Amino acid sequence: MNASARPVAVAEAKAAPFATHDVRNQAWPARGFNAFDDDRALSGLIATIAPWARDKLSALGAHAGSESVQEAARLANEHEPKLLTHDRYGNRNDWVEFHPAWHQLMALAFRSEVHSLAWSTREPHGHLARAALSYLWNQIENGVGCPTGMAYAAIAGFSGKPQFNLWRERTLAADYDPRRLPIEAKRAAVIGYAMTEKQGGSDLRETQTTARFVERGAHGEIYAITGHKWFFSVPVADGFYTLARTQSGVSCLFVPRLLPDGSANRIYIQRLKDKCGNRSNASSEIEYHDTWSILVGEEGRGISEILSHAHLTRLDFAVGSAGLMRQALSLALNHAQTRTAFGKPMSELPMQRNALAELALESEAAMLGAFRVARATDGLQTSEHERLLARVATPVMKFWNCQRAPAFTYECLQVHGGNGFIMENPMARLYREAPLNSIWEGTSNMMCMDVLRAMQRDANCRDAFVDELRASRGLNPVYDRSTDDLADRLRARYPDDGHARALVTRMAHALQAAEMLRHGDAAAADLFVRSRLGADGIQVFGGLPSSEDLSRIVERASVIRH
Repeated sequence: MNASARPVAVAEAKAAPFATHDVRNQAWPARGFNAFDDDRALSGLIATIAPWARDKLSALGAHAGSESVQEAARLANEHEPKLLTHDRYGNRNDWVEFHPAWHQLMALAFRSEVHSLAWSTREPHGHLARAALSYLWNQIENGVGCPTGMAYAAIAGFSGKPQFNLWRERTLAADYDPRRLPIEAKRAAVIGYAMTEKQGGSDLRETQTTARFVERGAHGEIYAITGHKWFFSVPVADGFYTLARTQSGVSCLFVPRLLPDGSANRIYIQRLKDKCGNRSNASSEIEYHDTWSILVGEEGRGISEILSHAHLTRLDFAVGSAGLMRQALSLALNHAQTRTAFGKPMSELPMQRNALAELALESEAAMLGAFRVARATDGLQTSEHERLLARVATPVMKFWNCQRAPAFTYECLQVHGGNGFIMENPMARLYREAPLNSIWEGTSNMMCMDVLRAMQRDANCRDAFVDELRASRGLNPVYDRSTDDLADRLRARYPDDGHARALVTRMAHALQAAEMLRHGDAAAADLFVRSRLGADGIQVFGGLPSSEDLSRIVERASVIRH
């Protein structure tokens, strides 16, 4: 090449597209669907039990399938919260800065009543309808599910306590107000919980934080708290339930973020947690130093007070894990149905079809089991059976759904192969998120201990659970034999809780099977029973017995139509 020709050749090279291949055989984007309307299992259950909630659920379901809302979820996790301990002048600030996408999602969730519908509606089955909203929300963004779930429980904690009437009113509002103002000046409130300490973890009896009585005033009994909290989520919330040791023992107190005069309360953020998942949501370590607080309930009865809220947060975690599993399933189905392998769609390959069908069964059973607890919560004040069932079924389903979510999302990620393991894919975010709910509000071991404790302290809880299972007798012979065996196991006395995980897993499978038989597709329910309660079951996804219904089960579970 001569010198005069060289610049021309370089210019031509720069203009070339550098394409080495055509991009083909990629899965279609998972968007443009309605996570409520297109979910036949969910919409069918609501049509039967709480049809009044369909419009609210359909509206949120449309957001779950919206490309713009899913992009906001990505942005909120990509641009993580930033701790601002001081302002630019050196003054203590103790604030957290969020990406606008976080505020967009918070506004959508609170406007959609994900936190409040159970308390604001006069229609029947309010807790079930709110659970369905939470289930849908957890198909959008899980970090925001933390403040909505805490607000749901906090509203119950404020009820019947006149000094907290304004807090309850603001927390009930279908609105989001992120401004740093006293509660009197705000349109709506966000509430947090601060319980865990370094030395105690889930053992709240080990609380070292102390509180001294200051005075009785217009706001109630005022205490000054000094100590630390190891997990303090949503540290920019307007107020926090917390525990501290008083003269009478561990007590529950409420800590406003700002004092009545508008000045900052003494809540000092030490750092934000660098979490595996839940990246959009700020979790922190904090110090109290003579922090202004209001006594909640009776002094020395703080753990009991908090546990009265815990039923609701545990229910919300069971629902949240089911929602996360549903989103993972939708992504896996969409990928398998729109990507080909060996000359046909992946979803039509026999081994993949079996695994997808089993994932569909697992997801539906997780949803139905959690929603049965929500229906029991609706009957707490009106039915002794529902009250007793809720006492034992809540930790059962919190344990099992949260325990199952990591294995479930792992299997959904496998459907995607390497494409699912990069953070551009929402599947990777779900995989990192999946273990969280089994850790918060009581680990798997704690839930199993709680199930045993409930039945040992009150045999009526055991009997209520057995009666619940008996209501589905006669619908499937394998179910009948299995639940008879389980009833015998529940009547046995055990020397310790070393057996508890196996027993509670059987209880979860039985309750899910009962709900599948009552509310699910007949063929799907039969396969679920055979694979979970019968001799055909093995502990791996894709191990369903042979059935002509596998393709139909996969198609029924698909919310994205192609």
